Amino acid sequence: MKHPLHLTPTGLVVIPLVVACVMTGALVLAVSLNDRWAVTSGSGVLVSGIMIYAAVLFFLGRSGIASIRGLEIRASIDPLTQLPNRQALHEDVMHLSRGDEEVALAMIDLDSFKQVNDHYGHAVGDQLIERCAQLLREVCGTEAQCYRLGGDEFAAVMAGKVAGTILEGMCRTLLEKLGTPLTLEHRHITVGASIGLTRCPANDRVPSSEMLRRADVAMDMSKRGGKMRCTWFNESFDRRRERLRAIEEDIRTGIGAGEFRLAYQPLVSAEDKRIVGVEALLRWDRGNRPPLGPNVFVPVAEDSGLINPLGLWVLRQAACDALRWGDITLSVNISAAQLRNAEFPIKLGEVLEETGFPAHLLELEVTETCLVLDPVVAERTLDVIRSFGVRIALDDFGTGYASIGFLRRFRFEKLKLDRSLVELAGVDDGSRAMMLSSIALARALDMGVTAEGVETEEQAELVRLAGCDQIQGWLYYKALPAAEIDRLIAEQARKLAAAPDAPDNHTANRKDDQAA
Repeated sequence: MKHPLHLTPTGLVVIPLVVACVMTGALVLAVSLNDRWAVTSGSGVLVSGIMIYAAVLFFLGRSGIASIRGLEIRASIDPLTQLPNRQALHEDVMHLSRGDEEVALAMIDLDSFKQVNDHYGHAVGDQLIERCAQLLREVCGTEAQCYRLGGDEFAAVMAGKVAGTILEGMCRTLLEKLGTPLTLEHRHITVGASIGLTRCPANDRVPSSEMLRRADVAMDMSKRGGKMRCTWFNESFDRRRERLRAIEEDIRTGIGAGEFRLAYQPLVSAEDKRIVGVEALLRWDRGNRPPLGPNVFVPVAEDSGLINPLGLWVLRQAACDALRWGDITLSVNISAAQLRNAEFPIKLGEVLEETGFPAHLLELEVTETCLVLDPVVAERTLDVIRSFGVRIALDDFGTGYASIGFLRRFRFEKLKLDRSLVELAGVDDGSRAMMLSSIALARALDMGVTAEGVETEEQAELVRLAGCDQIQGWLYYKALPAAEIDRLIAEQARKLAAAPDAPDNHTANRKDDQAA
């Protein structure tokens, strides 16, 4: 295929002029050196030069037009998949909206595409994008037009009396196809999708940009709802986003104003009920504003990136408080966003160095969700953290899908049984068997075990007999301010010192650490 010349407007004028002058000069020179040729007048040479200039300008003009057409095509077509791009989608939606039929739009975002790039490289990622584009073409057929918006985002648009219903059916078919592994050379790669849908009836038209925004909002709700699903846009989504945006601004202001504080819930030894550790829990003092729990504001902080400064404040403040408590273990929760942050281990090391807190007394708690989202990055980050001497605990065990291979891969030092598993174990044989097998598995992998959410003596006795090392719950202590922990630790130290044959607090806690 011949590529047209790419010239500037100045080049389109200057180059033909130069070529015409050179060729005219060559013609005059040839005539002057040849006795057989003669120029009867100068006008002949001038006419020849003009004709040469016009001819060169014509051919270069054709090349310029071809260049412009090529640029127009490239401006509306994705070069990797040859699908129309975002600009083409806007133009098509505007065209379809001039009609009197419903226009429906679907936004499709691939799940776990980043992990494919991280595991196999961008070349394989491009192959996956091409394969997904092929599947989308097959599903849309001639009824809907499909597009690639960029990255791992695709879209589909159609118009008709029941366009939304038909397009939803196509999207569900696409999800079924993506539910099975895709074969790329010798690899079998599983990638799902989250889809957002919106429709625009003839009596309520909105701009193409607004349709795309609504579909994007609905797609985000699909991801939050568990992925591999279709979600139709609802006006309540916008109200929710506005509320989350307001909370985000309040968090930003609250960090600067010092509105956040820490509470600490003690963990007791299952053997003698001594306090052997504390878990730092984040609280937000919002003054006269409605209270918000961590289950509400922490996800907002994660999505906005504010979890990074907020999480570092928690680590620093907790380490400073726990320095007063001797050999008591300090547990701090870290989020998926913190694990994905390449600077987090560096900042953690700086906190340990600044505060002087012993690394072996710090225990970072992570959930399965943190690790499943990006296992390669999480494993690398946890390895760096362990090199400091910090221990890692798997929190909320029993609510997810952790396998033996999963537990062996990440080599946790502790397993924390979720409160729901502890509650059900007292009334349900299946849950009791699950709890016992979980504790046996932890023992086989040389992990300590803590039971969370213990609220009755029956539950405490059950987990104690099952083999748990530590117990955490309202039966013993609720979350308390640091000053109250000071009092409890001092009181415990006095009792241990008064006991005639009791080991000192330092020795007792060291034995607990070794057992865990």
